Amino acid sequence: MPLGQGYPLQDCSIARALEVVGDRWTLLVLRDCFLGVHRFADLVAHLDVPRAVLSDRLARLVEAGILERDAAGYRVSEAATALWPALRALAAWGESGQQATGGTVRRFAHADCPAGGEPDTTTDGRCPGCGGVPGPADLLVRPEGGPDVPHRDDPVSRSLRVPHRMLTPLP
Repeated sequence: MPLGQGYPLQDCSIARALEVVGDRWTLLVLRDCFLGVHRFADLVAHLDVPRAVLSDRLARLVEAGILERDAAGYRVSEAATALWPALRALAAWGESGQQATGGTVRRFAHADCPAGGEPDTTTDGRCPGCGGVPGPADLLVRPEGGPDVPHRDDPVSRSLRVPHRMLTPLP
């Protein structure tokens, strides 16, 4: 029996947010878009999501103003940057050791920190160098740790194994 997609009887901001981003795959689509994945074929290959499901999720995110579509693919909209702290918090929670262990941890550094260097941001997104909370466009993401043998070997996974600036389209 398929689940409904709305929460019409819930008078709650979390329920309203889940109506936009609460479907399975949606947060992973957003994660990949923040990391620079923008082509439909790359999203399909990296996420292993059925094409019809991905089409549906992308259409809903575009309709909600979270993603924008252009000739090159899908991009995180300015409105979507407000979701970055929530995604960062979910990633930090997932890395906290309370969940299943293993896999790659991604570290985020303030790319243009006025204090110099590239210190890793704290779990709440604060830069220890300058004290600011950089937005996703100002972050350098670095993979760290992970399994000895990568779980995936698609082109997106290979691109994500090297440091790069967030929101910058992957090759």
